[in-house]
Amino acid sequence: MKQKVFANSLLALALAAGMGVSAHAADIKLGVAEALSGGAAQYGISIRNGFELATDEINAAGGVNGDKLQLVIEDEQGKKEEAINVFKKLIFQDKVLMVFGPTLSNSAQAADPIAQAAKIVAFGTSNTADGITSIGNYVFRNSVTEADVLPETLRVAIKHAHIKKVAVMYGNDDVFTKSGYDNFKKALADLKIPVTTTETFAKGDVDFKAQLTKIKATHPDAIVLSALLAEGAPIMVQARQLGITVPFIGGNGMNSVKVFTLAKGASDDLYVGSPWSASNDSPENTQFIKAYQAKFNATPDQFAAQSFDAMHILVQALKQVKLTGNLAADRSALRDALPDVKWTGATGAFQFHRAVDKAGKPAGYDAQQKAIVSVTKDGQFVIEK
Repeated sequence: MKQKVFANSLLALALAAGMGVSAHAADIKLGVAEALSGGAAQYGISIRNGFELATDEINAAGGVNGDKLQLVIEDEQGKKEEAINVFKKLIFQDKVLMVFGPTLSNSAQAADPIAQAAKIVAFGTSNTADGITSIGNYVFRNSVTEADVLPETLRVAIKHAHIKKVAVMYGNDDVFTKSGYDNFKKALADLKIPVTTTETFAKGDVDFKAQLTKIKATHPDAIVLSALLAEGAPIMVQARQLGITVPFIGGNGMNSVKVFTLAKGASDDLYVGSPWSASNDSPENTQFIKAYQAKFNATPDQFAAQSFDAMHILVQALKQVKLTGNLAADRSALRDALPDVKWTGATGAFQFHRAVDKAGKPAGYDAQQKAIVSVTKDGQFVIEK
């Protein structure tokens, strides 16, 4: 009898221990779908680094309500098809609580509907094209849209560079670059700035001399460029080789410290806008830059800063949620908590505002932040006002 009682006691202890281990192992699984290879990796790797830095800091401070964050990171290669596959894996196989990403707006247009249909938050930190958050009420982003940033970028560039007329170049086979062009076109019309010529290119192009020669013949005061770095940096290099010395005005895709290496010797006089700047000496940004440099031995960019802040924004919502283990209910509760978050981080003061769909009905959530306009000088971004 005593042996049976003893055995039962051991079983109870084992079960209790097992329950304890299970509870401790129930980390909060967060999906990260970013371009870690291919042309968009110059953005995706920075984004991953920002997430990892924030996660390490949060877990070192005790996690969220006693639970640790666990990142499930997948490479979506900057391709729409891979983004769809990765989203499906993270949502249905890995059963993450939510998904960050993907890197490019093209990929978000393809993959975010998967998350919306599954009723799980898709949180973009680098998607700025129009229409992303119109997909539905589970789609969030803390990357400020081109529609909000580009008019301010133009205004500041026109003021400082005394611009009277511009030429335009844009990628005509990408959601992001086409959206950037549309927003640039509207802003230029609103500002009554004439366009001398509009030239296009495609992803993967390497020779832009024909377009740039046409542009040079129109004598613009600046070149407005809606491009990703893979094409944008060579465009800047080839423009300078042709003797074009006027400033460039770029969108979100050009706003990276990598422009200084990819367009080495030709990177000066590029105007870009973003809520984040390396030159912003706020306490939050100073601390972020110092921590990033210590961990990665590299200089952070806008994309790292936005993912770093995105993780902290998510955590503020998680602190308001009592996770039950019922995945569908927990995913829904997180979605309900996110819109009310306000946060001041590396990118400044942040809050969400509601987006609408094509029918004008409430949909997802966009970033509400002020843009900082900078110009490149001697390997640095210098804030202009």
